[in-house]
Amino acid sequence: MINEYEKLLAGLDDVDWAGLSHAYRSAEDVPGHIRTLCGSDDEAREQAFTSLFCSIFHQGSRYSASPVAVPFLARIAVAGPAAAREDAMWLLTRLAVDWHDEYDVTTGINVAGWRAAAAEVGPEELLPWYEEQVAAATDPDKRAQAQELRDWVAAGNSPDSRWSALQSYDAVLAELPGLLVLLDDDDARLRTRIAYLLAWFPEFSGTSLPCLLALAAREEDPVTAATALLAAGILGPPSTVGDAAPYLDAADPLMRWAAATALIRLAGLDEACVGPGLLGRAVAELASAARSPFDRVTDYCEGDLHAHIERALHALPPGADPAVVRETLDACLPRIVWDYSGIRTRRAFEELFPAPQPHPAPRYADLTAAQQLLLGDLAGHRHTWLIRSSADRLRELGLPHTQEALQSFVGAHRTA
Repeated sequence: MINEYEKLLAGLDDVDWAGLSHAYRSAEDVPGHIRTLCGSDDEAREQAFTSLFCSIFHQGSRYSASPVAVPFLARIAVAGPAAAREDAMWLLTRLAVDWHDEYDVTTGINVAGWRAAAAEVGPEELLPWYEEQVAAATDPDKRAQAQELRDWVAAGNSPDSRWSALQSYDAVLAELPGLLVLLDDDDARLRTRIAYLLAWFPEFSGTSLPCLLALAAREEDPVTAATALLAAGILGPPSTVGDAAPYLDAADPLMRWAAATALIRLAGLDEACVGPGLLGRAVAELASAARSPFDRVTDYCEGDLHAHIERALHALPPGADPAVVRETLDACLPRIVWDYSGIRTRRAFEELFPAPQPHPAPRYADLTAAQQLLLGDLAGHRHTWLIRSSADRLRELGLPHTQEALQSFVGAHRTA
């Protein structure tokens, strides 16, 4: 069944996978999983993808096997089985930039700063320190352990996550020229995936920026078009204002949101190139999106529209109307219920429930609209650990503190 795609896997067996590592030590299982991605068994393919996601990208960490897998994943994304192509693109994006960065950064990634930090912790810089540890170790077991780490670093590895992540980022960067064909793919989801991926590579913007603007102009799928437009706004120089501004008049609110977000990022580069009138329109468009969110979302901020709006507003230059900004932030606050450490959820509780409620427990009808929104979003959120992390605060407020109880509390009143 794999013969049809054997050319995509050329060289797979030439790699010393056993000499590479992932989250579970030896990476000798990686070629088998990559082959299974090109198979016809849907269940096996899903299991292989999950295994790769949990091993070569494990909770944001990347390993020596991660960049080596990238060229094979890129080939699958371009010409592999239809069922595997989008998953391959998704994994390539994660290998390039992990979800914490994707969620927290709305103005583009600082690759120059990343490279500078990684250069300080590369193998060449760390090897002398590890050799000192070997020389100083007197216990045989500790010396053997230190020697193993020294040999690993001497082989060109670094234990620092910034360095290892950059190796994967650069591997994906090298594949971008070949992945550009996906901008014209028949599948809108693949066009969306490549547009989103390109947003994270400013060093490739000389090639990608005109492609993204062209895609935004011709694309019929609104999610793909908005993804491409915002990617162009993230990558572009101040002159990109002229390309983004007309979309503030687009019929689709998602395109208007993308244009507004792009303009705010560009104003941060050069406020004069945007001007107070255009900046005011951009902020007003974000305010409208915050009050009346749309169902279709992009990958930015993992689809968390309100958190993305909040982060964009915090990047505003000082010329924006503070009253409108405050109003928009207030509209976003009860809808921001996730980040990887739960900080935003706690802040929402602190601002919306500033003091413990008097007993008996508050009635749903007595809560403010913002409080109701926060509890409703929390009750239905896919990250169930958010409620567990907020359980003590919910108890103090006299509110249900398990997801099931909170769902009943909110649902009963929403359907009443």
